Amino acid sequence: MASSALRWADVDRRVLTRQLPEALVLLPVGATEQHGPHLATGTDALIAGELCAAAADRAARRCQRPIVVAPTVAFGASDHHLPFGGTLSLSPETLLAVILDLARCVAAQGGRRLLLVNGHGGNVGVCHAAAAAASTRYGLAVGHLDYWHLAPAEPDVPVPGHAGEFETSLVLALRPDLVGERTARAQPPSVPAVPGIDLHTGAIWRTIDGHTDSAERADADAGKRRLDHLVRLMADRLVQLEGAL
Repeated sequence: MASSALRWADVDRRVLTRQLPEALVLLPVGATEQHGPHLATGTDALIAGELCAAAADRAARRCQRPIVVAPTVAFGASDHHLPFGGTLSLSPETLLAVILDLARCVAAQGGRRLLLVNGHGGNVGVCHAAAAAASTRYGLAVGHLDYWHLAPAEPDVPVPGHAGEFETSLVLALRPDLVGERTARAQPPSVPAVPGIDLHTGAIWRTIDGHTDSAERADADAGKRRLDHLVRLMADRLVQLEGAL
């Protein structure tokens, strides 16, 4: 159960006193930003939170250590999406401070192990920096996982893309009511890429109209298969992490 569903006294009794010192705490980190004309702005937060909950439940059957899922950080570093509207973004500096403050709270209440589970590409560098800084400042063992790195390789399906076939299929499986009408794109725009270089330019997002590849090809069955794969592999990583910590 996510800690946000408990009253503070229940958190204190069930989580802090008995579990937290030995627990692995999962902190989902998402974003609130435009996801094309068909997906909800909370897509990244939804996926990260749901994956954490499902993977924690699956891993709990094999772990000796408790797994605690913290409430999802719903806002990320999304300034590059501001031109499209529907975006609430933190600056990278603010997001770093937020994650570090939350890590500080975990440590102050007895926690020793933290895994940042990231659901948004713009958060990657910040989560990496936050994990390193939190470990030295607060004496925590901190990991960072970008969930899509666990996705199976699929020809012609950009992973994770942005509001394209991959993400849209996941939302169709999780919350089909959040998926609007999808219009076929005759020639989906390609995102410029240089091997070995992470390229950042606002012009790219304007050129591709804010979303990548062909969302109309997504379907719920494919999303369910991808989710099952992600949950299974994330649960495996949690079990492996327990052994490493």
